[in-house]
Amino acid sequence: MKAVKIPEPWKVELVELPKPEPKQGEALLKVHMAGICGSDIGAFRGANSLVSYPRVIGHEIAGEILSIPQDNKKGLKPGDKVIVDPYLYCGECYPCSIGRTNCCTSLRVLGVHIEGGMAEYFTHPADMLVKVPDDMEWELIPLAEPLTIALHGLHRAQLKAGEHIAISGAGPIGLLAAMGALHYGAEPILIDLVEERLQMARELGVRCTVNLAKENLEEKIKEYTNGRMVQVAMEASGAKPAILNAFNIVANAGRVILTGWPKDATEIDTGLFTRKELDVRGARTSAGEFEEAVELIYTGKVDARGILTKVISLEEAPETIIDIEKNPGDYLKVNVRMN
Repeated sequence: MKAVKIPEPWKVELVELPKPEPKQGEALLKVHMAGICGSDIGAFRGANSLVSYPRVIGHEIAGEILSIPQDNKKGLKPGDKVIVDPYLYCGECYPCSIGRTNCCTSLRVLGVHIEGGMAEYFTHPADMLVKVPDDMEWELIPLAEPLTIALHGLHRAQLKAGEHIAISGAGPIGLLAAMGALHYGAEPILIDLVEERLQMARELGVRCTVNLAKENLEEKIKEYTNGRMVQVAMEASGAKPAILNAFNIVANAGRVILTGWPKDATEIDTGLFTRKELDVRGARTSAGEFEEAVELIYTGKVDARGILTKVISLEEAPETIIDIEKNPGDYLKVNVRMN
């Protein structure tokens, strides 16, 4: 089979590998579509210390079941369309025991710690597959994975209808989080430096935006909230200034959700936590959000197609990954078609 592999930082290639054989408890998938994620670009750059090399990348994986144990818990069968839950957990540590499997102390992520699924065939634990509707378009299915991350941030925020949520970063996660917030009846305020991204957000239904290159952030937040500031500030870029801004624009008794992955430490005045009595929470990957994400995309409640830049062939994947690294502003989400 063909697969996309990063043998070492700054090298990416299409390789021939043996077709995998499923182990006990695993399903064999024919992969139809796989998304290119920012973490794949980070693996290409060598910027993610968690990635080991050489590594087949890809964790946004949609495929058809070719074989699966008959006794699988979800009653899945050959021919079913599925999306892969790429976050493999031990099930025994403290976080797993309370259902927060994304915080597993032995978490293994496809394309990071273990081989990913940007390949023509892939094996995966049968219980870590989520069925999708038979008539769901292949190119939309991988978008459910980044939507789970956005939804997990909103869930960690305990976002309520009628609340304002400021979202820093109009990339894929920020845009999906804004659309998720609209679905929940909240009012997202999307913050970015790139006007084209903010214009896209407005086209997707986001009414409130802030262009940091042209507008004063705190003044715009006061304007949108009638001086109260936001009940929730969600940081989805990993940029230090955005992290610091989150604590300045959130209201007293508000919630700050940190979803972005900063490259290094950020110095924060923790006295703000006490003075404002803030709830500050991390939001890492996802845990149990796949079914909701699939339903929201399938029904059109979240317009995931709006962030899909293009669909490419498997043969085009290496050169596209190189170009995304060079010109990130030209892309939101790119999916790779396997056949």
